Amino acid sequence: MSSLAALPALDGLVLSEALRAGIYQLFSQTEHLNKINVFPVPDGDTGTNMAMTLASVLQAMNSNVPAHAGLLLTKVADAAIDGARGNSGAILSQFLTGVGDHGGHLAQFTASEFSAAVTAGAGYAREALTQPREGTLLTLLSAFALELEQRAPGAEGSDFRRLLPAVVQPLRAALERTRGQLEELRAANVVDAGAQGFVELVDGMARYFETGAVGEIPVMVHDDGETMAIGEAAAGEHRYCTECLVAGQGLDQRRIRETLGSYGSSLVVGGSQRKVRVHIHTDEPERVFECVRGFGVLSAEKADDMWKQQAAAHHARGRRVAVVTDSAADLPDSVLERVELHVVPLRVHFGARSYLDKVSISAEQFYREIAAGGEHPKTSQPPPGDFRRMYEFLASHFDAVVSVSLSAKVSGTFNAATIAAQRVKGERIEIVDSLNASLGQGLVAWAAAETAMNGGSRDEVVASARHAREHAMTYGLLARLDYLVRGGRVPRIVKTIADLLGVSIILINRPDGRVAPGAVLWGKKNLRSRFAKLICRRLRSDARYRMIIGHGSAEDAARELQREILALTNNVDATEIATLGPALGVHGGPGMLVVGVLELPGGLGATVS
Repeated sequence: MSSLAALPALDGLVLSEALRAGIYQLFSQTEHLNKINVFPVPDGDTGTNMAMTLASVLQAMNSNVPAHAGLLLTKVADAAIDGARGNSGAILSQFLTGVGDHGGHLAQFTASEFSAAVTAGAGYAREALTQPREGTLLTLLSAFALELEQRAPGAEGSDFRRLLPAVVQPLRAALERTRGQLEELRAANVVDAGAQGFVELVDGMARYFETGAVGEIPVMVHDDGETMAIGEAAAGEHRYCTECLVAGQGLDQRRIRETLGSYGSSLVVGGSQRKVRVHIHTDEPERVFECVRGFGVLSAEKADDMWKQQAAAHHARGRRVAVVTDSAADLPDSVLERVELHVVPLRVHFGARSYLDKVSISAEQFYREIAAGGEHPKTSQPPPGDFRRMYEFLASHFDAVVSVSLSAKVSGTFNAATIAAQRVKGERIEIVDSLNASLGQGLVAWAAAETAMNGGSRDEVVASARHAREHAMTYGLLARLDYLVRGGRVPRIVKTIADLLGVSIILINRPDGRVAPGAVLWGKKNLRSRFAKLICRRLRSDARYRMIIGHGSAEDAARELQREILALTNNVDATEIATLGPALGVHGGPGMLVVGVLELPGGLGATVS
């Protein structure tokens, strides 16, 4: 037993140090928690989600820690709601909210007061779920509350240095029992990952009370020695882990929960009357977001593709590197089905309405919206947190992550990805500026992903991406400048002059990553045919090419352009058709035609997979 003085009550300063120690211990187990994650979906991200949820708590405690214990817990709960990720993160944030709500008025906690607050928190967490299941994090929260309730009145309750260490062993026994409480856990012979994460948090706090040592943030090390637990997704499993925050006054969690009950599974609704976190597994993220907008101001929307996550978590051992890109990279679905690319969505804004590019709004829906008139749409880069969440997850399952970004010359996306990579522990994240946009960026990411699929190392994947960016070109036919003018990218006088002269502008990507006018076509007759000839004149006769033809809601025109290009040249090995996403479509509008061309390594002998 420690020789430290007895601790009959907790104030905010001591409680914050204990929480910090517990969070550090959970961080150290992040990868193991990912490996044993089989419920509710075997997508290998429970450790990452709990770590990111508690990282928000840690950040809130890094400045102005109140000595008042109740104020600290209120601050911690608020940060947890803001940063909650995944099913376990949402439940944990609701538990902390309940603890804070019950004990928010107390400057210090006695054991009995702490026990009552934890009991309230466990109740809050259970009420947040439409279908609570035993054998999960909920079970361990209840076990923790029961152990404290039984011990608080006794001798252990007079000293937190004895109370918290005394509950660890019973909690670990309760954790072990989860192995047989759910069919998914029995089949994989594992305990529940969220439940173990909570036990690690309590254990770390107990060690602090015993020793007074907080410890340090552990360095995350990828260990391929532990095998992923095998879990089977339920039949008809929903695709997107969808989350958002809604802010307002007098928010009714029960009503939100009842309204969303038929929208999917694994629904968790928790928070306060002014801020609520929603988590649900669904096939229709936008339907969820639209519903939640009816209750207040929506923010922090995200929708993670759990099918992709499951594939990544159980990837073949021969694949050592994961490749990430952002949704500005326009690739057809046929390519995304063949190569394993992880995509972080940009945001699309129509006035006050915001969408996740290609997740909660499709390219087709985007063009219908833009053609209907109204406020001109805008796009914005993903926040660093979206990249960080992706990097944290993939870094726990792969040796390295290579992220191919939209050109830094046209967007802050590269900077957001770089900031996120710097915050991920370890040196396994490499950010590559594609020096390109749209189809060109897609071709660079495609090349990198192919190398990764063939077992390439981090250096080989990076080299493949860098080679591709030096040999990729993008050509965009702007028959009209209306949308560039509406978006403020081109002065109206330029459009007036172009219309008077009968000029159509061709955008190209510059070697330094800028996208700028690179050619003009005079007159409006046979534009598509002359565009095809312009591109073919720039292809080397001794090289082989991969090509994607993109369109802004003009598939017939794109297929005619494809036919004309292939009639003019025989050194294009493969062509694909893609609908251009909002990142470029917001500037070109409906009817825009774009061609992305990648010169393949190996010249005339090159082959395309």
